[in-house]
Amino acid sequence: MRLPRFLTPRTVVSAHCDLPCGVYDPAQARIEAESVKAIQEKYQANTDPEFRTRAILIKEQRAELVKHHLWVLWTDYFKPPHFEKYPNLHQLFNEATKLAGAAGAKGSLDPAVGDQLLAKIEEISKIFWETKQA
Repeated sequence: MRLPRFLTPRTVVSAHCDLPCGVYDPAQARIEAESVKAIQEKYQANTDPEFRTRAILIKEQRAELVKHHLWVLWTDYFKPPHFEKYPNLHQLFNEATKLAGAAGAKGSLDPAVGDQLLAKIEEISKIFWETKQA
């Protein structure tokens, strides 16, 4: 069954979400990752068990937010042409989200792991800003 010509759309549009705001920035993930690293450092400098318990809880919440912000970039902002131009982008996101997860910063109290996470986010950020200027 064919639609009458006057019912056929004249313009085809697409959007990355239901409300295309166009606001993406790896800074959201970086800020949360900086919080994770700062908490890891504060944890190491404090022996109070109650403080340490709170620090672990907050660090894990922030690490989960890092993963969320990375996933939004990975799944909503970056498109096939980006992955073609930057063939390591999928691997970079995979490594970054794992570094934010239980095997990384979420499960570690070592500030060096926070530094590794921040470095991966910086790599993603460089690619992101190159694509924004293109």
